[in-house]
Amino acid sequence: MYKKILVNIPTERSPRPVIDGAISLAARCKAELDAVSVGYESSSMPLVAEGGAAVAVIFEAEREKALERANAALAVFEAEAKQAGVVHSSRAISALQGEAAAILGATARLYDLNVVAQPEFERDTFDNTLAQEILFQSGGPVLFMPYTFKGAFHAKRVGICWDGSRVAARAVRDAMPLLEKAEAITIITINADNNVPAEASAANLVRYLSGLGVPTEIDSLKTEKANIQSSILSLASDESLNLLVMGGYGHSRLKETVFGGVTREMLESMTVPTLMSH
Repeated sequence: MYKKILVNIPTERSPRPVIDGAISLAARCKAELDAVSVGYESSSMPLVAEGGAAVAVIFEAEREKALERANAALAVFEAEAKQAGVVHSSRAISALQGEAAAILGATARLYDLNVVAQPEFERDTFDNTLAQEILFQSGGPVLFMPYTFKGAFHAKRVGICWDGSRVAARAVRDAMPLLEKAEAITIITINADNNVPAEASAANLVRYLSGLGVPTEIDSLKTEKANIQSSILSLASDESLNLLVMGGYGHSRLKETVFGGVTREMLESMTVPTLMSH
């Protein structure tokens, strides 16, 4: 099981989904849970005629306000983690947006799992970008909690989005602590005849997972590229899945497999917690 989990508590959006999800998962895994929250400092400061001393005062005031926002978000986490009896710690950070991405990306590399909030792209907040930066910079699995998520996180019925690619395989291995405890696994393929290498077929994945002793089935879908994301979420609803596992593809990929173009669409409209690896 995961022994060290990091959760990013947003300061400009509701922290409740990640708090509920991370604490319940840490309690189940008996894991140490560390929380980090970033208050963003403004990168545009007014010109001050008085000179450097006055500028320093303004910057310090901005830093203090940013830390206040981060500490306010962490206060909710602290209360819930203490009540749940989870071993935990918290850290408030004040930083410019670019600095925050670098700090969190590096911090996340030393954890077994990172929990972040699903981006809300219709809202203009760096919290959205920071969650994605953690995915692309951490080098490990990232669990995205939908902004509609409430209550305890359970991974009883798991769907694996499988295209036979390196990142899909990485996601499966990264999700193994959850797959081992699942009650049922559904392997989801899209237009598999054209997109999944024979050597890494869904049938071979079933054989690979057979040692878990978890009932595993294959659900092969055929759909147009524009409908991939909606087809996955529709199946997740029909099968009552409470976790999706998939590779997280970056925009820098020269050649995307069938799931490559769905990463942003899934981040935009996910309805169940989704574990991604990059």
